[in-house]
Amino acid sequence: MRCDSKFVAVPVIQCNGADLYYEEHGEGQPIVFLHGATAGLRYFEPQLMGLSNDFRAIAVDFRGHGRSEKTELGHTFGQYARDVQAFLEQLELDQVVLAGWSMGAIISWEYIHQFGTNRLRAIVDIDMEPSPLKRPDYEYGSYGREDLEGAIESIQQDPIGLLEEQAEALLKEPPTRELRNLILDEGSRTPPAIQGSLTLGLSFLRDYREVLRSVDVPALVCAGADEKWRSVASVEHAAELIPDTRFELFEESGHGITLEEPERFNQVLRDFVESL
Repeated sequence: MRCDSKFVAVPVIQCNGADLYYEEHGEGQPIVFLHGATAGLRYFEPQLMGLSNDFRAIAVDFRGHGRSEKTELGHTFGQYARDVQAFLEQLELDQVVLAGWSMGAIISWEYIHQFGTNRLRAIVDIDMEPSPLKRPDYEYGSYGREDLEGAIESIQQDPIGLLEEQAEALLKEPPTRELRNLILDEGSRTPPAIQGSLTLGLSFLRDYREVLRSVDVPALVCAGADEKWRSVASVEHAAELIPDTRFELFEESGHGITLEEPERFNQVLRDFVESL
């Protein structure tokens, strides 16, 4: 990248053989943001800017997403969690507030399943239920096998059309041109083969109810009142399982809380972190 006739270093860190792009702003208590599937750290731009006066705000693109390397291998929830572990180690981050949105919340739970909470000060679940997969003993669940098969078919046949549908379903209100462009740009950076691998991975997704019951750090759980993929009750169920939890409902949001109500989300997160 060239700017003002000078080369600008791109912040990239290698984790388990993949070059991961990340951004960080500010100093102090580290908050690490993990994005959703076929998304990227740009979904956290309001947080990286809005919270940097008070905290060290950090966000990273998972392998295969955003500006990170599009590796052929490693596109499983387990590997993404191992990448997060390597990322925290290399940046020497401890007492981290780990904030995951959508798939990012699942990765944070998978991280806890594999590595525990020694490096964590708290976790934040931004609009995700304990298992998005429908299960016989589970009254929630967003997706069945037929839903996943249909998604994989759409990814292979019409990935841009699928992104257009997601742009409409992601938010409470129809997206502005700016938000629509962000959703489509970030989504198109994840190759269809990687999108398909992650969607297939949902079929074998771990049930995280027991993991959430074992969480021994404080948690903040946020739900969008107009979420179109799951119910508020299913997200609130995550808060019911974690022993020390604060639940917050965002009335003017769908699934994209960090973009739809950025100022309120930032204040809720700020209050939560300052209360630790």
